[in-house]
Amino acid sequence: MPDTTQQVLIIGAGPAGLSMACALADAGIASTVLEASPEAELAEPREDGREIALTHRGTAILQDLQAWQDLPPEAISPLRQARVFNGTAPQCLHFDSGQAERLGSLVPNHWLRRIAWLGAERRPLVQVRTQAKVTALELSAASARLTLEGGEQLQAPLVIAADSRFSATRRLAGIGAEMRDFGRSVILCRIEHEKPHEDQALECFHHGHTMAWLPLGGYSAQLSSLVLTLPTDLAQAQLAWSEEQWLAWVQEHSQGRLGRLKLAGSRHHYPLVATYAHRFAAPRFALVGDAAVGMHPVTAHGYNFGLYGAQCLASLLAGAPDPGDAALLTHYAAEHRRTTWPIYQGTNAVVRLFTDERPPARLLRQGVLAVADRLPPLKALITRQLTGQGRIGFSAR
Repeated sequence: MPDTTQQVLIIGAGPAGLSMACALADAGIASTVLEASPEAELAEPREDGREIALTHRGTAILQDLQAWQDLPPEAISPLRQARVFNGTAPQCLHFDSGQAERLGSLVPNHWLRRIAWLGAERRPLVQVRTQAKVTALELSAASARLTLEGGEQLQAPLVIAADSRFSATRRLAGIGAEMRDFGRSVILCRIEHEKPHEDQALECFHHGHTMAWLPLGGYSAQLSSLVLTLPTDLAQAQLAWSEEQWLAWVQEHSQGRLGRLKLAGSRHHYPLVATYAHRFAAPRFALVGDAAVGMHPVTAHGYNFGLYGAQCLASLLAGAPDPGDAALLTHYAAEHRRTTWPIYQGTNAVVRLFTDERPPARLLRQGVLAVADRLPPLKALITRQLTGQGRIGFSAR
């Protein structure tokens, strides 16, 4: 039987941190999750405008954690098709689900937070301590030690950081990160529209901004989430507009693809910064979730990577006498880098190309879309990467 007296310490009780704790518990490993926020914010998270696209592999992991079953049916919206447009050109790159039922599923972020909390609550091997802020970290070959605000110290064989892409714990561990500030922000809002979305996402790379329409078919065939990406100065200016003025602008630039539009919720705003940690592990220390890889949302892999990392690390540590074993952490770091690095770089390359407003770049991206749409093997490869169908399983040994 595994030794459950050794408490792994996890910093950050977002969906990635709590999923990590649940995965460890299912492997027989006890953990304590430390979170600076109050318990009420974790137990009853507020709607924050974000709709998370889950790959097939991400969904399978949530099902294995018995978290998927906690979602109400309306919170799961099928994504069956996607079309990518460049400017006003009528041609597009079209993806469909092929032999699969769907490309993926869309779930509101606050629901993912909620089911992660429920999963942690029902596992005796998971303890969550709220309003616990970490101020210091010491790592050695023998153990890891944390100091909390107020002076309390905690010792463990392993510390796992899951405290956002701007992870303070990552910095305390002496691990740097590549950071790419895109100089852009997103405005999110649910919008009702005249034409049905048919469970189809639209990614529209207009000149100067990007409009992504995510179908929320679990709620309505005429409801989508708009993800509007703008230069940060323009985003700030638009947030000062009245709802009527902003909707009129969106209506004008939607090119009539969904008909007449109506606001169905409040606007939310987030800056766009991608991060990739220089290392995913150190002595007695590992990174998961956004603390390891913080993605640009265009390819919808952020939370999925958090689930992949949790699955990978828990699988490696299952049955291990020492959860902080250096060889296991090295294996995890290599595996997670192999999974995430190509998609991270590919995503950033797509963003660079499709936000470059110089005439040669505009011509190039139209050519890229045309070529990709005419090469079924290439489209199939892209689809497998985006849906997570390429590697559903994971071999820990």
